[in-house]
Amino acid sequence: MRFHDCSTAPSPRRVRIFMAEKGISLPTVQVDLKSGEHLEPAFRRLNPWCTVPVLELDDGTCISEAMAVCRFLEEIHPDPPLMGRDAREKGLVAMWEHRCEIDGFLAAAEALRNATPRMKGRALPGPEPYEQIPALAERGRKRVQGFFKALDQRLADSAFLAGDTYTVADITAQVAVDFAGWIKLTIPEALVHARRWHDSVSARPSAGA
Repeated sequence: MRFHDCSTAPSPRRVRIFMAEKGISLPTVQVDLKSGEHLEPAFRRLNPWCTVPVLELDDGTCISEAMAVCRFLEEIHPDPPLMGRDAREKGLVAMWEHRCEIDGFLAAAEALRNATPRMKGRALPGPEPYEQIPALAERGRKRVQGFFKALDQRLADSAFLAGDTYTVADITAQVAVDFAGWIKLTIPEALVHARRWHDSVSARPSAGA
């Protein structure tokens, strides 16, 4: 297997943290997003959606999307479990991971991609050009601020997002919070529960992946 990555991009970082938590090491191919390598025919043959990460299996099968890659790795490396240990926990992990992706990760992306000059014509990832909409940048910033509040409310009653155990939901949330720093938004000091959690997950060795 080979892992097609971009060391500076937030989405593949979710998989890198996931692999670090499980002790998985894979040959890695760096994809240069700045030069547009992901839009070239060679990469499109791996992933027609032109995004990273991509996990290329030994038989040539390619799996894109961070959570799809994590799901595959969870199946072949089940320990430690990061997607839940029983039906109840698996449901909670999936729920919180999805909410963190929509309300945090994608909100930060919306704000960044619709306001950054170098992303003109690239307001959405993928093969098609989309023009920026400034109003969406402002909306994205508001959504991120709401995400911080939702994290704090949840973490007032729970050590981690899905319960008492660190899971992939925490990985997505952590990367979303760090990604929000790109648009100069951080968890406010008043949100003590979210800040406690972020300090905790950031101290894990996997956070540097």
